[in-house]
Amino acid sequence: MPRRQIRANTAAPDDLTIALEKLAAELELPTAFSPEVLADVGESLAAASMPDDDQTDLPLVTIDPPGARDLDQALHIARDGDGFRVRYAIASLGTFVRPGGPLDQEVRRRATTVYGPTGSFPLHPESLSAGAASLLPGQVTPSCLWDLRLDSSGEMTSANVTRAMVRSRAQLTYEQVQAALDGGARLGPDVPSDMPALLVEVGSLRQALEIARGAVSLDLPEQVVEKGPDGRYVLGARESLPIEGHNAQISLLTGMAAAEMMTSAGVGILRTLPDADPRDLRRLKLTARGLGIDWPDDVAYPDLVRSVSSSTAAGAAFLNEATTLFRGAGYLALGATGSEDEGVNAGGEGKNGKNGKNGTSGRIHAAIAAEYAHVTAPLRRLVDRYGLETCLALCADEPVPTWVTDALGDLPSTMGRGGQRAGRYESGAINVMEALVLEGRENEEFSGVVVDVDEDDDRGETQIVEPPVRARLDGSGLELGAELTVRLAEANVVERRVTFEVA
Repeated sequence: MPRRQIRANTAAPDDLTIALEKLAAELELPTAFSPEVLADVGESLAAASMPDDDQTDLPLVTIDPPGARDLDQALHIARDGDGFRVRYAIASLGTFVRPGGPLDQEVRRRATTVYGPTGSFPLHPESLSAGAASLLPGQVTPSCLWDLRLDSSGEMTSANVTRAMVRSRAQLTYEQVQAALDGGARLGPDVPSDMPALLVEVGSLRQALEIARGAVSLDLPEQVVEKGPDGRYVLGARESLPIEGHNAQISLLTGMAAAEMMTSAGVGILRTLPDADPRDLRRLKLTARGLGIDWPDDVAYPDLVRSVSSSTAAGAAFLNEATTLFRGAGYLALGATGSEDEGVNAGGEGKNGKNGKNGTSGRIHAAIAAEYAHVTAPLRRLVDRYGLETCLALCADEPVPTWVTDALGDLPSTMGRGGQRAGRYESGAINVMEALVLEGRENEEFSGVVVDVDEDDDRGETQIVEPPVRARLDGSGLELGAELTVRLAEANVVERRVTFEVA
């Protein structure tokens, strides 16, 4: 599910740089790779060999944000009788990372790439993530090539994955593909002319199935901090394009296919999420009321959030608050060596978190409303490499490698720690950016809604309508969901602190 993202589309001022460096140091985020790790990478690159299966004739393309170099996925869609055939190439990190070697140990320590408003802390060295393992255009690259067959309704009828060498034809952006759909812009001679339309057709069918399952999908924009003409920083938004939602459905489809393979075989690792806490749903309903968003009693939460647009200030504020319902996400290991279906919630709640031990309910990702596995972003997430190697072995009717099954039991807690660290950095970075936007506006009044109350301390939290900022609110007698006029008391960039008080 999407996270709230915020970036600086401007030169970073000194206090922003200081604040982010201080935050990274507090969290002990790993930065440079050691000479030992880099030497291991060099040896792995020299020793790596291409898969025997040559699929370089397949006209795959990547679709990513502008300037991206860590390209995990490349796509091809074709009609297949009354249905569709989706080929989805995923970067093959298993080709390069030697189990137990210095690089393997380092990426297990990092667990995930950590993203911030001015840069990232990568999981792998750039020679891999933006080089030999990346599905860069024109480069012959090893991949885990998924072959997914769909019927005319978009339902998956079969799935297989094999190791194959591929060559992406073009590195496209969402804007380019959307422009091709909207106005017929050319995408290049090597790009299949029907690719955009087929992506929309398959994506739309999968979205319809998603709605029927009762899944939750947020239209959450990327927030951008820019410097205005008056020298102040302002918070804008880059709304997601329709093609982004269609493209995301291919990744979700692949993750669901992987999960089905793993659960059928009783080995692998699933991504899980418990149902939203009823108290959080009640709080979100009160927030909606305070923001002037109509939520009829007979409208379910998934349907309501799907209908809210981020193009309005109230809509953006509501969707930002809706992300708080995605709590308790974790991983569940199946068939780990020496254990029985162990899992650790990413929030650190212990074995299986709120999902419970074993049983179907503990295996479901509530927002997707299905069993699901992370396998489509191995350049950026450690767990995906293990999921991919599991599925490759299952599809080849071979034993899952021992180095995979030996690691499965620890992976949930490893990913939990990495996810916590990434979440704390991203949350802290958002606080920094919000303070930057509000700095110099102390004593100014804003419209806000009370979204959390701590009755013991005469404080809570408020969601400001414009700009869509969630921050501490000081005041007694606060009522959840109340619409208030609040005054900015403090905006401290370096200390990552924004505080409002009741006006």
